[in-house]
Amino acid sequence: MAYEIVESTKTKMDKAVDWLQSELNTVRTGMANVKMLDRVNVNYYGSPTPLNQIAGISVQEGRTLVIKPYDPSSLKEIEKACNQADLGIAPNNDGAVIRLTVPQLTGETRKEMTKKVSKLAEEAKVQVRNVRRDAMTVIKKDDTADEDIQKDMQNEIQKLTDKFVKKIDEIADAKNAEVLKV
Repeated sequence: MAYEIVESTKTKMDKAVDWLQSELNTVRTGMANVKMLDRVNVNYYGSPTPLNQIAGISVQEGRTLVIKPYDPSSLKEIEKACNQADLGIAPNNDGAVIRLTVPQLTGETRKEMTKKVSKLAEEAKVQVRNVRRDAMTVIKKDDTADEDIQKDMQNEIQKLTDKFVKKIDEIADAKNAEVLKV
């Protein structure tokens, strides 16, 4: 029972870190990144469909994303979805493909992006702490374990929490360095 709680807690904390990394992929840096479009959903024949399932996305010259739809009739819907996704980039439709040119980040925009990174990191830390709280509650309610085992499990959960909070800080620091790099 004791090890199950620790393993379950570790798995849930891993999910919080994975969530953070997927969210940080969508944060704009000075370079084009295909992952920036991960959250873009296109109204494709009446159902919201992820953009990467209905179009090929590539990076040209390091600063331009090129979206080539598999179905040319969906070009207008893709352009509309890119506008609604609040990417901060205006799509340029040339009739065959859509180009998104990622502008150089200004000093002010870089500061905004670092704030966004910090906010996402804090949300991930809150998720980790919530997992810790839930695990501690389960441990305290466990009548089958004696006090020593409960203390050991609580210490183990706290070590896991500290480890994951540190990992989140490292990921956020790396992303901030990427955003601030000129």
